[in-house]
Amino acid sequence: MSANGEFEREPVPESALLGFKSFPGMYAGEHCAGTELMIGPMFVTHGVSAADLVLGLLVGNALAVASWMLLCAPIAVRARLTLYYQLEKICGRRLVTLYNLANGVMFCFLAGAMITVSATAIGVMVPGITMPTLDDVYPTGPAWIIAVLAVGVLISFVAAYGYSAVSKFANIAAPWMVLVFLAFGLIGLREFLVATGADIHSLSDLWQLCETSIWKGGAPLEGKPKFNFWHVMFFAWFCNMAMHIGMADLSVFRFARRSWYAVATSAGMYVGHFMAWIAASILYALQLHRDPADTAVVPGTLAWTACGYTGLICVIIAGWTTANPTIYRAGLAFQAIMPTVSRYKVTIATGLLATVAGMFPWFAMQLLGFVALYGLVLMPMGAVIFSDFWLMPKLGMVQEFARRAGRDFNIAAGAAWILTILVCVGVVKWSGRDDYIFFASLPGWFLATAIYLSVSKWQQRSASLAK
Repeated sequence: MSANGEFEREPVPESALLGFKSFPGMYAGEHCAGTELMIGPMFVTHGVSAADLVLGLLVGNALAVASWMLLCAPIAVRARLTLYYQLEKICGRRLVTLYNLANGVMFCFLAGAMITVSATAIGVMVPGITMPTLDDVYPTGPAWIIAVLAVGVLISFVAAYGYSAVSKFANIAAPWMVLVFLAFGLIGLREFLVATGADIHSLSDLWQLCETSIWKGGAPLEGKPKFNFWHVMFFAWFCNMAMHIGMADLSVFRFARRSWYAVATSAGMYVGHFMAWIAASILYALQLHRDPADTAVVPGTLAWTACGYTGLICVIIAGWTTANPTIYRAGLAFQAIMPTVSRYKVTIATGLLATVAGMFPWFAMQLLGFVALYGLVLMPMGAVIFSDFWLMPKLGMVQEFARRAGRDFNIAAGAAWILTILVCVGVVKWSGRDDYIFFASLPGWFLATAIYLSVSKWQQRSASLAK
């Protein structure tokens, strides 16, 4: 057992397993986050209609929960290993080091976007901080850098104390945050009624307001592609692809007593990725209704307009509850590269890297596209794990090839990872439509599976395998 009790390189023992109540709060806290105030407005900027938004979110989030329950959690509770150690046994030390580096860096950038969002709340409260806009890439000034640094350091220390601390922090904060996000939506609707003079006497009246004033399904903002049901559905399904289909949450559900505990992810999907996205959409649509020229997406400002200081505090804490598990995952990835260094120290360093990323607003302002890209980059190794765990025995091939053959680079896994990324990104670039990245990952998963199994069959014919 490691000194900090995180079992980075061994199965989680029975004595360390957690009950169901440890998971809903973490997922609700992680996915009802400050970044929802970035993502919700994006649907408005892309001209989504009310029907496409609601149906797309209902279906896409159901598919996400099913992916955790059917693909990720069953392997997690059987192997009880981190994603990174499981991959090391399949892929070999050299290949998994490359993957862990990519994984850790991508998670750091994602956590950085969450830190950026929290810092926008501080920017509203503290005069002199220049807030970022949709087109900003670089830090907006010294005051902005200090605000991001303050938030990032606090988040890093919570993540460094391990999964138990992350879970407890989220369980305490999640119920209150959910109520505040609900308030965002209700207050936004009330203000729409005042602004439009509409009368709501039935659900059909409410739906008419949604179709005519909030999600009008018209032209997107300049420079944005038009989104429809399929965009919304695939984004809702795959925005957390790295965690479920990509298997990153093996590291989380290895602590679960039963695989069905993955149903807890619905607390994140339908509270965060349904209710919170819709609430954030309403606030941004209200901002455009009042001033069509004000297209800036600033979570702190949106929260302040709706709920004052309560909203700002919610944005700050929501950033914490989302960045905490993300930095925890990234810390495990980097710690797998340097197993002799304590996970605590690695996670602190990881948090500081994420904090530096958070100083650059680009990751938050381009969140839809970035989330789709990082899921695509990490997804093929999820297909490798699924194939190795379930399909290899049925096809008469050996599992954990690198460990059994004593190799540090599994050619089959490397080919599946690299070729899948190249093909999927190449198809998106060839199409000339960057929004097609939302659709590339589903066929990409099957492509990665086919490549891994095919190359593995060839590779294992002549290999000398240990018991």
